Amino acid sequence: MNAIAAVASRDVLKFFRDPARLAATFIFPFAIMALMGGTLQLNLGRSAGFNFIGFTFTGVLGMTIFQSSANGITSLMSDRQTDFAQSMFVSPISRYSIVFGKILGETLVALCTALPMIAFAVVLRVPLTPEQILLLGPVCLLCCFVGGAFGLVLLSMLTDERSSNQLFGFIFLPQFFLAGVFSPVSILPWYLEIFSLLSPLRYVVDLIRDVAYAGRAEYHKVVLFDAGLNLLAMATMFVIFMVVGTALFVRRETNR
Repeated sequence: MNAIAAVASRDVLKFFRDPARLAATFIFPFAIMALMGGTLQLNLGRSAGFNFIGFTFTGVLGMTIFQSSANGITSLMSDRQTDFAQSMFVSPISRYSIVFGKILGETLVALCTALPMIAFAVVLRVPLTPEQILLLGPVCLLCCFVGGAFGLVLLSMLTDERSSNQLFGFIFLPQFFLAGVFSPVSILPWYLEIFSLLSPLRYVVDLIRDVAYAGRAEYHKVVLFDAGLNLLAMATMFVIFMVVGTALFVRRETNR
């Protein structure tokens, strides 16, 4: 537990000591919510009788925390360049503890973004009850863990920061559409449906909408799966990503 806390606290401190990352982390999601949600609401929401601001909020929230957790894991790439990663892996503690501490640290960083976004959604009059707001906290925590584990798998396949920046954009951009971040995906061509079901971001966004739309008339039009199925899919992916990602990453560090 001490090792996990030490690795996690290092990432949190690095986040708060980086003004550029702080600004980008907080400004970008709010801009997307205001621009995308406002545009869709004015052009489509009024005529369709649907609140696109709330729909965009749930999608952007899931996208932001998932991507933030996954991208944060790439700092292991810079640790590898300075040999800091190797110094951690030769320490007499579990390698899974080190990796999990890294994911926990980036999860806490992502939650620092999620909480202001939820507050901003209340200001925009997204219909959320106090119970739903409280429940979004632990749900976002679970989503961050899946994002961090997914980032670990991607990291284990990379060799430098340049390739990580290129691959992460290629991997994440299609998921924004396949997961229904900005538009519904209840009906897709069969070939896109396959990729959508394989996308971990789909279950992250859908679980958040499970909470945000609970008890509302639009629930069955917006939510794809019930919360239990989303949790099962996320738990399965988390275990697979953690085992495969850690094994591949540690093997690469050992072979260096």
